[in-house]
Amino acid sequence: MPRIYLRFPEGKKLAVTLSYDDGVVQDRRLIEILQKNGMKGTFNVNTGMYSMYYPRLSREDAISLYKNSGMEVAVHSVNHPYLAMIPTNLCTQEILLDRKNLEEDFACLIRGLAYPNNSYNDNVVNVLKQCGIVYGRTTDSNHGYLLPEDWHRWHPTCHHNDPELMELARNFIEGETYGKPSIFYLWGHSYEFDDHNNWEVIETFAEYMGNRDNVWYATNIEIYDYVAAYEQLLFSLDEKRVYNPTNRNVYFQIDDKHYCIKPGENLLD
Repeated sequence: MPRIYLRFPEGKKLAVTLSYDDGVVQDRRLIEILQKNGMKGTFNVNTGMYSMYYPRLSREDAISLYKNSGMEVAVHSVNHPYLAMIPTNLCTQEILLDRKNLEEDFACLIRGLAYPNNSYNDNVVNVLKQCGIVYGRTTDSNHGYLLPEDWHRWHPTCHHNDPELMELARNFIEGETYGKPSIFYLWGHSYEFDDHNNWEVIETFAEYMGNRDNVWYATNIEIYDYVAAYEQLLFSLDEKRVYNPTNRNVYFQIDDKHYCIKPGENLLD
């Protein structure tokens, strides 16, 4: 039986994404660093806490910073509670209202979330699904690079203060994946760089990891949507025909042969 592997856009095997929480003023410097190095990320915002205290951004500053930046904005709940510890109706309200506010502020669909306080359980995951949230990022770093088995329990590779950060980065770039697609997923809070006086950590990481021709730099939702499109490809039982019912180009590899299938296209071997 042939080996079939997902490939990211342009046939790339590697993808990098970042996720930063709370909507704080230090995100300005972080976004500048990401843009300089051709990288993208997701910023998770509590709309009930705009301007509540430093370093949180005002609503106007958040819109000015994130909109048209190339970054994704995602749900982080309205008031940053422990979602697994509050009644289901209040959990639902925290998620839905934050999504509604963000969609009004940024004039786009919002479908992702980072769990505030890393508080989640089966009930919270079910609430996410009912609210139209397609992925939930945890803070349970796994030092791995594989696609998530459960998008609503999407575990990052590591936090930026992980002592193994650059070793993990080098293994990601230089290591052997044996055909499997790989994602490096970094998370944190940008105010931590001020707290620890260590902006050089993210600058060094971005300079090493960024601007590489063989890496796809994407937001969380871009990765989710692309993988979802790949999973919709229809393969014939003899594995000689493939149909793409989606609206995007999808790349994959069968044994040593690479393919790009266009929207609505049938590929014949």
